[in-house]
Amino acid sequence: MLIGLTGTPGTGKTSVSRRLGAESGYRVIHLNDLIKEEHLYSEVDEIRGSVIADMDRVADRISELVDDPDEMTILDSHLSHHIADTVIVLRTAPGELKRRLELRGYNEDKIRENVEAECLDVILVESVEWCKNIFEVGNTRRPVEDVVADIVEIIQCLPDGDLDLLEKYQPGSFDWSEEIP
Repeated sequence: MLIGLTGTPGTGKTSVSRRLGAESGYRVIHLNDLIKEEHLYSEVDEIRGSVIADMDRVADRISELVDDPDEMTILDSHLSHHIADTVIVLRTAPGELKRRLELRGYNEDKIRENVEAECLDVILVESVEWCKNIFEVGNTRRPVEDVVADIVEIIQCLPDGDLDLLEKYQPGSFDWSEEIP
């Protein structure tokens, strides 16, 4: 089963997925690294300092890498909701997200763009449009191990289809629209 761990840049996807892979034994594919290492992009955006992923090539490559549909694989990226049918969207309060992005050295425009995206639920809305099962997990001022525990709870309920137990993770839990800078 392929599960996307998605969210606005800076919401903790990589930190959480590393811990999740180490502690749970789930296979984790860091999609952004794969895109860069295997040149699965169509162009470079010099202004934003990023690449424009060729999502058809990315999806084909993931299909090659995930040859056992029963193997639990976590796809870590702000793009994973374009590939996986089931996604967990990490959410972070705008003030905390801004602080994290500043620590990464992002420029003011990139920080503003990402904070606004989080406030306006951009990744969540895209996930709802693209995916079958969507869950939200907040990680503002929470230890990584607590966030990982929430994700493990979601993952363990999925094979049985016992989604009633996951009501607390349903989309719409976070509203930061009033916090747009």
